[in-house]
Amino acid sequence: MGKMMKRGAVFAAAVTAAAVLTGCGGSAPKAPEGQKLSGQTIRFVASNHTYTDAIKSLIPEFEKKTGIKVKMESYFEDQLTQKLTVELTSGSSTIDVFMTRPLQEGRLFSKNKWYEPLSPYVTDTKKTPADWKWNDFQKSAVEATTLNGNLYAVPIVTEWETLFYRKDLFAQAGLQPPKTLAELEAAAKQLNDPANGVYGIVSRGQRGAAVTQFSSYLYAHGGDFLKGGECVIDTPEAVKAIQYYGKILHDYGPPGVTNMSWPQAQALMASGKVAMWTDASTLLPGLLDPQKSKVADKIGIAMFPGGSAGQHPYMVVPWAVSISAQSKQKEAAWEFVKWLSSEEVMKKAQLAGNTTTRNAIWNDKDVLAKLHPGMADVAKQTGAIAVPYDRPVMTAVVEARDAIGDVIVKSIETGGTADIAGLAKAAVAQVNELLAKSGE
Repeated sequence: MGKMMKRGAVFAAAVTAAAVLTGCGGSAPKAPEGQKLSGQTIRFVASNHTYTDAIKSLIPEFEKKTGIKVKMESYFEDQLTQKLTVELTSGSSTIDVFMTRPLQEGRLFSKNKWYEPLSPYVTDTKKTPADWKWNDFQKSAVEATTLNGNLYAVPIVTEWETLFYRKDLFAQAGLQPPKTLAELEAAAKQLNDPANGVYGIVSRGQRGAAVTQFSSYLYAHGGDFLKGGECVIDTPEAVKAIQYYGKILHDYGPPGVTNMSWPQAQALMASGKVAMWTDASTLLPGLLDPQKSKVADKIGIAMFPGGSAGQHPYMVVPWAVSISAQSKQKEAAWEFVKWLSSEEVMKKAQLAGNTTTRNAIWNDKDVLAKLHPGMADVAKQTGAIAVPYDRPVMTAVVEARDAIGDVIVKSIETGGTADIAGLAKAAVAQVNELLAKSGE
């Protein structure tokens, strides 16, 4: 009898404890608000980049807020692509979230169905509340990460072709930043002074590397790389663009420009040996660092000039973030993607030196106070008119860039006087063969 009474007392105590824990309704305890996925661990494979440098120390905040644990790995660009390719090819990858380069990998990864389609996540109000502000992302950035109507990555970093110029040289010559390609050529000619070690203009001239910066010249002339699934670099508009690019770099550029990519061009500009440089906006910090640049206080930035077809500089997304289609924790992965690309986190990344993809960031007073004069205006103006790619968007993009780059190099070497039309036709045949081989 005593044992039964003791058991009864224990049972009663257990019932009382359960009532305290579950509340009057008797339901099971709920996870704290925002922690419905608490206890899950996701694997994030990232690039060694200033964006990840900026957010790495913030991840514990996400973990505390959501209860989701993040295991992060970082690799150099080519190492990252190789690792993703090897793991995702196996079909049994444990990667949940990864950084991706849309223009380098977008076509191939989409073709292999390695990206989780994100459009259903963005349009689901339960998964993505309105205060995340999807419509705040730059139009060209969203276009850059959308293929066949499907969003496969959330864009986080953007860059565009811009014009860097020497404010002091322009002032001395009584010039304003050129708004047209005709004015650009005229300024390059006027400021070209090889006898005193100053050249009118520089841009990339090294084979495949030249293609991306040439692209804005191509669009300004009304040309394009691909149209209707075929290469169109041999159209009259494209040929004129190649001839123009070759002429200005041949006539007013520095010696050896056909061996130059951005590091060599940036070094020349920073050393004070060039009056103008057209290249990616993200390269501005290297010109403003007084320890690296002799003209740090003399650098101006302007919109890329327009041609016969108007102003159409590229604005691309070098980095975006995706969910692996093989992830077993996609809901938790999406929470991390949303956090990683939120306005709050993106602002911190921008203040750390990144150029990001949300419009609101470019109007933020803290960000504006830190930006180089004119940078925000150029970014906003470019975003509204930009072309969202700076190379042929295709699987065999590296080989295609080399084929087109060969024509650009020949144009630079001859000042645009070679048989550019004939060379362009040969490049078209090479690119079309690559398209056919990959089934595009």
